[in-house]
Amino acid sequence: MKKKQSKSAMWGRLILAAYTLLLCASIAFAGTLKISRDLQHGNSKEQVDVIVQYKQVPTAAYHQKVTSRGGKLRSELGQFQGAAYTMAASALNDLANDPDVAYISPDRPLSSTASGTPAPVIDYHSAAVNAPQAWALGLNGSGIGIAVIDSGIANVPDLNVGNIVYSQDFTGSGTAVDQYGHGTHVSGILAGNGADSSGLFYTHQFLGIAQNVKLINLRVLDRNGVGTDSEVIAAIQTAIQLKSKYNIRVINLSLGRPVYESYSVDPLCQAVEQAWKAGIVVVVAAGNYGRFDLAGTNGYGTITAPGNDPYVITVGAMNTEGTATRTDDVIASYSSKGPTQFDQVVKPDLVAPGNRIISLYSGVEALSEENPKNVIPISLYQLFGSNAASPAYFTLSGTSMAAPMVSGSVALMLQQKSTLTPDQVKARLMKTAYKNLIKASTVTDPTTGQTFYEQADIFTVGAGYLDIQAALANTDAFPVSVGSARSPSAAVDANGHVVLVQNLSSLLGGNSVLWGTSVLWGTSVICGTDLSGASVLWGTSSLQGESVLWGTSANEGESVLWGTYAAEVESVLWGTSTDGAALTAVTINGD
Repeated sequence: MKKKQSKSAMWGRLILAAYTLLLCASIAFAGTLKISRDLQHGNSKEQVDVIVQYKQVPTAAYHQKVTSRGGKLRSELGQFQGAAYTMAASALNDLANDPDVAYISPDRPLSSTASGTPAPVIDYHSAAVNAPQAWALGLNGSGIGIAVIDSGIANVPDLNVGNIVYSQDFTGSGTAVDQYGHGTHVSGILAGNGADSSGLFYTHQFLGIAQNVKLINLRVLDRNGVGTDSEVIAAIQTAIQLKSKYNIRVINLSLGRPVYESYSVDPLCQAVEQAWKAGIVVVVAAGNYGRFDLAGTNGYGTITAPGNDPYVITVGAMNTEGTATRTDDVIASYSSKGPTQFDQVVKPDLVAPGNRIISLYSGVEALSEENPKNVIPISLYQLFGSNAASPAYFTLSGTSMAAPMVSGSVALMLQQKSTLTPDQVKARLMKTAYKNLIKASTVTDPTTGQTFYEQADIFTVGAGYLDIQAALANTDAFPVSVGSARSPSAAVDANGHVVLVQNLSSLLGGNSVLWGTSVLWGTSVICGTDLSGASVLWGTSSLQGESVLWGTSANEGESVLWGTYAAEVESVLWGTSTDGAALTAVTINGD
């Protein structure tokens, strides 16, 4: 165990942590201002792309508020209470003073959440989450529409003729066909039929979780895998508008960007909430920043937007270790961890396989050029096959791959019981998630030699590991009301205890039926003592001598990320944190 740091050293680390995260993620507390902090220092002559949120759906008169100040309308965003504009930075303060304006933020870039991977192996992800048991019941997603908001979908044999029922481009390129490769890979995890890996001498067939779903292809990422908030918001609005026509019950968002402000004002988060309230389950990748350790926090606090929103189902990535059994599976070291920036929402909600996932590939996209080592040989899945690169399949890793596993599972649940609400779906998935996970693990990067220590705690794996069979067997009818399954927030009470704060009517926090005294929650391995004799997250950690997240908050009222929360109800990095009066939920550190 490292020697305990002095109080002055602790403060030095606090300042460094805050400064580093501000530089690396552009994260700052915006308070009650109506302009996002990262817009407040723009050059007066600079033209900036912004999203202006109003207090109602904007009309032509609202657009005039911008054009009269020299701005230009770039795109209307359907029934979203805002629109995208280009205007001079010098005009922002004046516009913000308009009583009809709720919030102004940049039209920020975002990208896919997938990455390169080492040598390919069969990933067995379907078996690890008990998908074959669902198929044995005759469930394949028939009749359910999933909006894939991504880089488009290519025409490949492994997607049924009827899978893609609608396509629209939001990038301005004029085509919704995938030119990057990410969206096609995601779609294969959702609905691949295994056509190019079936027949004589094939040793493994690559099947999607819900092979007969209807795919609504909404392209928002360009040939480099990059898009903008406004494009994603426009695609979400389109999914809402087409909900009845194609029975769109799920939106898959395997993309994200850094968190710059509270979800309550972030336009991307507000858009996904609107879809959720319209009856669409929104599944979002958690992000791939679990190795982000510049602030000495071991990747905690790195969930990306819109996965930071408490309504949506946020998914982290697991490593199947190349086996069909899940008992040896461990968290992927790159999978982003909670709590979320600004709001301290407990995320991810659950985890699913995301490491070295083999899925669809058309052979012409930029993604393969960026990751030439991700090609797989035909011999991997065909007896007597050559070592030539497969023209049909490709390996990717990331929470981008984990999210569609959950989206496909949701389609199976809704096919089985169409009346389930988004909140009921989320609650069933979290309650039935497999919780007997390996408590702690290590992984060494073969390139850099760096070793990463991981623990199956609430900010790493959420409520546990996706179990489709268990979710389908669950018959709980609650929660009923919209928003009743919002993810809880985490905070430190006056005694230095970490507690979950229920989000108003949310049933997911506190001592709910979802966790009780499971291995992840209640009197779990992360609470009290673990393999090192002390909690990695709070108390005194054997890995770093101080808590990764909360330092020695109970003794000194200090922490790496939370500042002097217990003493001053204020945090150096997070600004004013959760209202101390709300800290009445059950303690989750075993005390």
